[in-house]
Amino acid sequence: MELRHLRCFLAVAEELHFARAAERLHIEQSPLSRAIKELEEELGAQLFARTTRSTRLTLAGKLLHEHVPRIFVALQQARDSVKAAGHGFHGQLRIALSEGVAPLALPALLALCRVEEPEVEIRMFEVSLSRQIKGLQDDLYDVGFSLSDEVGANIAATPVWHEPLVVAVPARHPLLKFKRIPLNEVLRYPLVLYDPEASEGHARQVARLLRGVDREPLVAEKVASCDLMMVLVSAGFALGLAGVSQIAESRISGVVARPLAEGSPVLTTYLLRLHGEPSDSLARFIDRVCGVEEAVDPTGLQGDVSSVLGPVAP
Repeated sequence: MELRHLRCFLAVAEELHFARAAERLHIEQSPLSRAIKELEEELGAQLFARTTRSTRLTLAGKLLHEHVPRIFVALQQARDSVKAAGHGFHGQLRIALSEGVAPLALPALLALCRVEEPEVEIRMFEVSLSRQIKGLQDDLYDVGFSLSDEVGANIAATPVWHEPLVVAVPARHPLLKFKRIPLNEVLRYPLVLYDPEASEGHARQVARLLRGVDREPLVAEKVASCDLMMVLVSAGFALGLAGVSQIAESRISGVVARPLAEGSPVLTTYLLRLHGEPSDSLARFIDRVCGVEEAVDPTGLQGDVSSVLGPVAP
């Protein structure tokens, strides 16, 4: 089995159209069809079912398609490791990020890594939570961050960062008379929340908060990004619930962040890794992760939101 066979297979599997796959690979259709036939003969299984109208993966093709993308990711990581060694790095740490985690904590963490261990190259991968979990299991990533702790039995989820979960309110909204807004008052208005398919952990943490109130929330819209949430809030379409750093990062004008009256609800970021003893470099990285939240001044964090969105009440 040659890499050219797998490249051809992957192109056809993703396009489900031989002509488009050939165009994508910059080859004629006949050598593409020949490569697929050679691969099927080597594996002893038909990978595609073709008619004059459609091309679809067979069961064998679907099973192969689960593995091939990881082969190319691993190959690219091997290339990157060799190039990194050529530039003086003595190691590599592969970090997966899901659900837009802690945008204000990450810069402090990465800066600390550069100061304390500059010889270790940091590689970042923005992926869905399901791809992060699969990548950790397949040794494509060393560690990951997510807002969800429901990640399977063989992965450890450690809470590492916490930030206030606040209400995003349109400027000049009646609720701004409250320095801390009661949740029951929030639920008198439509809400825009994260779509669980886009940010499963964020949606689950907000759902836990809302379950503590008798009133059923009126959800006007579910979104995949904080930017769109803040656009809808700024336009007066609905209120939003998000982490204070997420709101600051969006930098959409016409939005004020206010804390909730019910205690101090937080949005928690989890560090994900396979169970077992970590390598020395990963253990040092985890120590930095656990210490970086103390280095981020909560007062300064809220001050950043205030400068962008308006005052965050104490």
